[in-house]
Amino acid sequence: MGGNLGDMRARLARALEDMNGLPGTAVVRVSSLYETAPVDATGPDFINAVAVLSSALGPQELLAALLALETAHDRERPYRHAPRTLDLDLLWYGDAARCTSSLTLPHPRMMARAFVLEPLVEVLDALAAEGGSVPVLPLPDVDARKQLRDGQGIRRL
Repeated sequence: MGGNLGDMRARLARALEDMNGLPGTAVVRVSSLYETAPVDATGPDFINAVAVLSSALGPQELLAALLALETAHDRERPYRHAPRTLDLDLLWYGDAARCTSSLTLPHPRMMARAFVLEPLVEVLDALAAEGGSVPVLPLPDVDARKQLRDGQGIRRL
């Protein structure tokens, strides 16, 4: 989750409340906020985070609900990679694998983006430390993640 237009800290907090209010859905864990330069996008720096959800909604239903939340938060799509008020991506959904015109799971670019990996590793480590259920994801190793961090200019807030 993230964006680069407006008061992103407040908008992300509201988006988390909205996600927590989706049918059969609860926010389980949220990472710290991270600031990053745009990757394949334009405009000001982004504020990003990763939220772990528990949801009774299926992957396609959850994606539709997330897209509706983006719209409710004034998300516009005037062109590909335009600056945005809110971007809610579905990174993975249990062991579901999908490749449709509207949804690819796991997210096809998450392993190459520090603004996804850093908060993702943070929440997975926190879940593991709490004894929670942690998905097994083929994450890049520490050195590869450091190269991404250094090359993409990410900063934990």
